[in-house]
Amino acid sequence: MRSLHTLTPHLVVCGADAAAKWYVDVLGAREHGHRLTAPGGRFMHIELRLGDCEIAIADEFPEWGVVSPLGVGGTASVLELKLDNVRPAWDRAVAAGATVKQPLGEVFWGDLQGQLTDPFGHRWNLSQHLRDVPPLDQQEALDALFASTA
Repeated sequence: MRSLHTLTPHLVVCGADAAAKWYVDVLGAREHGHRLTAPGGRFMHIELRLGDCEIAIADEFPEWGVVSPLGVGGTASVLELKLDNVRPAWDRAVAAGATVKQPLGEVFWGDLQGQLTDPFGHRWNLSQHLRDVPPLDQQEALDALFASTA
């Protein structure tokens, strides 16, 4: 019997079937494993693979306190998706209804990165590694960034 990774994000969405399709079409996920369907047609579990990681998604079950970011006014977490070529996925996400939170651009730690919220309320950093930046240089850049906003 196969098992999920030690840590597997389980995303709650409003419309798990549509979310699975969005994550496959836009982010390049692959559906695998199985789907568990609760009475009434809501999904308790849909397994997806993004690169070398697994995620599971489920519909809301508010009767059990299981709600999506859309049901609680947002999310406190951000998922980071590292890609070899971020621009096509970024463009697909924006065209498919994602809301840009931070435009795609080069960041001081050496990635091309942007942040968006998918139509289901989950926030994503989409990024591509461009160059290695030594930790001391990263810290100096962060210090300078905060000094400029003080």
